[in-house]
Amino acid sequence: QCVVNTVSQIEEIDTEVVVKLADQMRMMNFPQWFDLLKNIFSKFTIFLKRVKATLNTIRSVVFLVLDKNQKTRDLEDTLQKNSAKESMVDSEVAYLTHEGMFISDAFGDGELPAGAADSASQRNTSPNSEPCSSDSVSEPECTTDSSSSKEHTSSSVTPGGVEMMIGEDMKLTDLELVRLANNIQELLYNASDVCHDRSVKFLMARAKDGFLEKLNSTEFVTLSRLMEGFILDTEQICGRKSMSLRGALQSQANRFVNRFHEERKTKLSLLLDNERWKQAEVPAEFQDLVDSVSDGRISLPEKKPTATEERKPAEFLIVEGQKYATVGTVLLLIRIILEYCQCVDNIPSITTDMLTRLSDLLKYFNSRSCQLVLGAGALQVVGLKTITTKNLALSSRCLQLIVHYIPIIRAHFEARLQPKQFSMLRHFDHITKDYHDHIAEISAKLVAIMDSLFDKLLSKYEVKAPVPSACFRNICKQMAKMHEAIYDLLPEEQTQMLFLRINASYKLHLKRQLAHLNVVNDGGPLNGLVTSDVAFYTGNLQALKGLNNLDLNMAEIWEQKR
Repeated sequence: QCVVNTVSQIEEIDTEVVVKLADQMRMMNFPQWFDLLKNIFSKFTIFLKRVKATLNTIRSVVFLVLDKNQKTRDLEDTLQKNSAKESMVDSEVAYLTHEGMFISDAFGDGELPAGAADSASQRNTSPNSEPCSSDSVSEPECTTDSSSSKEHTSSSVTPGGVEMMIGEDMKLTDLELVRLANNIQELLYNASDVCHDRSVKFLMARAKDGFLEKLNSTEFVTLSRLMEGFILDTEQICGRKSMSLRGALQSQANRFVNRFHEERKTKLSLLLDNERWKQAEVPAEFQDLVDSVSDGRISLPEKKPTATEERKPAEFLIVEGQKYATVGTVLLLIRIILEYCQCVDNIPSITTDMLTRLSDLLKYFNSRSCQLVLGAGALQVVGLKTITTKNLALSSRCLQLIVHYIPIIRAHFEARLQPKQFSMLRHFDHITKDYHDHIAEISAKLVAIMDSLFDKLLSKYEVKAPVPSACFRNICKQMAKMHEAIYDLLPEEQTQMLFLRINASYKLHLKRQLAHLNVVNDGGPLNGLVTSDVAFYTGNLQALKGLNNLDLNMAEIWEQKR
């Protein structure tokens, strides 16, 4: 009836052309259909409250009857005790009379027992009356022929005060009444199950054309919250969970998670396939995004168009005081990661599913970026001429940025998991290790580039004037280029560590060439020329920004005397 009433009010739906009610309902847009569902849930909630009120009334009557039965039994016990006392007094009176004594001689005035006085009074006032008056109740000696028949009836007073006559064969025992009071709750459970089952049918009818799977995140969260609210309301009314609607919601949530994940993974794939691995400017909204996370809020901040338009993009992303050079893909990846985290807050039932999917996304970014940069896939995919040291350093810094957020993401999910699900958090440990391994591979690649250069140049090195030699001039020029490419992209301590490794490679190749040329540290002319070349190299390297205090330990180029 709710559907009929709603459909009839929507002008766009021609009920003469579209005959079936389900088809008519499927023509509604989301806001219309959502309002209809809200109305249905409201009606069901009222229905369950009325059922509960009715059943509570029945239970109250049952308890009244049980209470009345108990009082009746208590009254019968009291009357039986009084009857026994009365019989004992009558025996005493008979004994005294038999001995020739009058009652008045045996008892003084006012000394008669209450039962005897009543008995005597009853005999004096009504010697010819019936043993049982019409008002007496439930006394064994009052049983008549009619009361012992199968037609025996007992009176029962309803809460409203109306007396009802119930046949003995229809009268419920106390055990049956207690069972009835307990089983009444089952009727409420059944009513709740019916409401949930009908809601599921309504939901599935709308989901038939994939409508629910096509909802955007905001719409699905709104729907999920409405359904969760109704489920909790019915549980509060009935005191028990009805599983069918919860199951249907979980099923739809799983489909939503699949689509949510596939959409974002496809988006990330397209971004990576078009990424040229050049440093991107950082729009103010992304800086706001990471600032909100630093404040402990893992959520997407509301857009402030007027404020962000006035602020120019920055060269670097600032995260907790650290500068991060990044590419456009990674800025969007951070936003996508936060969408996963926020989705878990909005729909708690999908936490484990979302954790698995987010792990998959992070692994995909790591492996795909490795293929494109370290594996030089970007040469074919986006047409880069070569993978430069700048591309490599930028890729490393992007990975470091994601690694920075993994513990934060892990803590966010951990707070929303049951203790028995904590083992799932190991996914983040594996991902962190994979990212660190990837970063180490990039560093090794940067060293390998210079190692190859040293091998090529120093293998042709000849110890002769003029000094500095062309070979060492070329080496210093390439070192300066490498420094220029990475210094603004990597933190200073990482640059220093990298150049220490490059210097170790340089010393190894130089030592090998000097041994080949039989030049030794003997203070001779050749030794003097090499020392001048090395001093030129050392001076140039330490003149580079951030490397002035680097301990180069150049004595290692000479074979140690044994």
